[in-house]
Amino acid sequence: MRRLPDGLCVGLGCCRIDLRAHLRAFTLNISRAGDGVSSDKLSFLVAGRYRYTFRPSDLEHGIDVDKVPPAMLDWAIPDQPDCRRAMDDKVTYACVSNHSECQDSPIGGYVCRCSRGFSGNPYVVDGCTPDLVYGSTHPKANCPTMCGNVSVPFPFGTELGCFASISLYLACNPGPSPAILQMTEHLVVTDISIDEGVLRIQKLSDPGDFLGDRSTQLYSFSEESGTVKWAVDNRTCREAMLNKDEYRCISARSDCVDVTDDRTNKHVGYRCKCSSGFQGNPYLEGGCTDINECLQPDKYSCNGICQNSVGSFSCSSCPHGTDFDRIARKCKASNVILGVTIGLSSGGGILFVAAIAVTVIRRWKKDTQKQLRRRYFRKNKGILLEQLVSSDSSASDSTKIFSLEELEKATNNFDISRVVGRGGHGTVYKGILTDQRVVAIKRAELVASSEIDQFINEVAILSQINHRNVVKLHGCCLEAEVPLLVYEFISNGTLYDLLHRMQDGNLLPLSCEERLRIATEIAGALAYLHSAASMSILHRDIKSMNVLLNDSHTAKVADFGASRSIPIDQTHVVTAVQGTFGYLDPEYYHTGLLTEKSDVYSFGVIIVELLMRKKPLIENENGEKQNLSNYFLWAMGERPPKEIVDAHVLKEGNKEVIKHMAGLAIECLNLRRKDRPTMKDVEMRLQSLSAPKVASGKGEVARHPYRGGGRHDGRWGVVPVAGHHGTRQYSLEQEFGSSLSIPR
Repeated sequence: MRRLPDGLCVGLGCCRIDLRAHLRAFTLNISRAGDGVSSDKLSFLVAGRYRYTFRPSDLEHGIDVDKVPPAMLDWAIPDQPDCRRAMDDKVTYACVSNHSECQDSPIGGYVCRCSRGFSGNPYVVDGCTPDLVYGSTHPKANCPTMCGNVSVPFPFGTELGCFASISLYLACNPGPSPAILQMTEHLVVTDISIDEGVLRIQKLSDPGDFLGDRSTQLYSFSEESGTVKWAVDNRTCREAMLNKDEYRCISARSDCVDVTDDRTNKHVGYRCKCSSGFQGNPYLEGGCTDINECLQPDKYSCNGICQNSVGSFSCSSCPHGTDFDRIARKCKASNVILGVTIGLSSGGGILFVAAIAVTVIRRWKKDTQKQLRRRYFRKNKGILLEQLVSSDSSASDSTKIFSLEELEKATNNFDISRVVGRGGHGTVYKGILTDQRVVAIKRAELVASSEIDQFINEVAILSQINHRNVVKLHGCCLEAEVPLLVYEFISNGTLYDLLHRMQDGNLLPLSCEERLRIATEIAGALAYLHSAASMSILHRDIKSMNVLLNDSHTAKVADFGASRSIPIDQTHVVTAVQGTFGYLDPEYYHTGLLTEKSDVYSFGVIIVELLMRKKPLIENENGEKQNLSNYFLWAMGERPPKEIVDAHVLKEGNKEVIKHMAGLAIECLNLRRKDRPTMKDVEMRLQSLSAPKVASGKGEVARHPYRGGGRHDGRWGVVPVAGHHGTRQYSLEQEFGSSLSIPR
């Protein structure tokens, strides 16, 4: 290796691995290729991706970080998959400081940052403080406006408090005579144009890299022309105008202009410009003033009498002569009389033309809207869905393709007062159809074109589902930009609300028999989806919030936004990991292999929720965040029943039923999916618990051995043995780490 020249690392004594994708982890296996290597020493280094040339000496002495950028390691908060889910859980949301923002991480999870104009620590209360040093919407008093022969208008500046952001800071170098305005060590600014949005620059020397020692997103460099397009902020005009506190176009007579890179057509940001007919600095209050076009005849030609107005001017065609003043006054008077005459005589005609114009515009808008809806219908594969529905008589009887006009009328044009729920896959509205049916209309988030086929397939499959414990799909609408689903309306909230929401300071009463019935109904619905439908449907997001209850507390499984369908003879599908922490199958989390056993794990968490009446993420005795399922498995072998099970259940419930429900939960929560029961098996065993003999405590339930290995306990039946693919009291991170030993 020491005999290798610089830059050569091709596998003989030295190998190089380029990592260009976001990875959570990777394993490197090294084996000896022959007997010619005498040394057992192994050296390695991790370097940044750009501007690094390999030198054998680096393995001995390390990289000089002053010359080469080091490798970067991304980190994120992993307890939620993205910001949307994180912000839904106010208890665990980490961006606690005022003026903090959430940002999705490319490696999964999310990170927090301070909002624009603030800096500090967004993870602590009041951690983000105003950044008043490096940016301002108004320059301070007595800011220098000249550097040598170059004018320096705001938002640029040469002193603190005089520029809008640190990216717009320019250095005034007094060394030469006259002083020069420098952008970088090698670039001198010779002119700043607010109206054109460019800097004219001159290079003092050639540093090799045109950017020199300045790297910023707000500039588009053109080495050939000697000009630099600049932006005042990296947002688009549309985004910037939504935040009036930070919007830079302060003058009332100013407009926003998006800036793009001429070479790559990439968006750079936005700048401000005085509106037509005005001139000045749009970044200052009152900075844009009216242009008196009449005083600039060389630029604004007028063959007559020029009359200036705010933002414009008028020019009346009058003759010129030696007695110009007399003729001009006469011309003005005749113009006034002529204008009044024309106005009175043509008023009725104008009103008639305006009425016609309004009618034409309305008809044009209506036709345009119809064309747009037809285009969305075709893009969303509406013709394909019509064929699928019409080819299946059972589906066509109950499934309807609604028009957008019908659903807008049913929801009062999607009024915010009709919103009954928001989730990770869209917003749900309460609607009343023309036949007086009350429905729930789900308006999804933006759907990629690549996912439309999958959406049509799911609608076609869900239209064939007819199960009393699955929310019924009435139909869909494909005339909007994103498809809409129409479900039956369930009026009594979710199982999560029933278990955890307080009413008058107390939890609602819920008997042991009712909990067992709800669990049995959920299991029956999942068993039907897994094995009884024409294709196996994997829900992928089973949780108490996705179980709706009607007035009689009958359970209805809902929210199939994350579901996947696979042929009945196929065992798994490889997907991006999706689900809710606390319910997510650890083996699916690490392998990406989705099977029906992933739903079984999530259902096991619901059984634990029903028994303990605690939320899926809890804080244990050590103050650590922990999965409820993990805590339950540990507590069953260490604690008496009265400290684990909900006191109301323990007081009035059948202890035999409680014991067998707990044992069934253990099997469902096994870290190895192959050792979990099927949902059909789970449903049958829950139904057997509802039998009269068991309910009265006079009978026995057929024992199902715990497949993962364990020991029997007099109080609970089956308790997992620590270290045997079950778990003791682990933290949230340790639980997922423990499944790394599971075969992929």
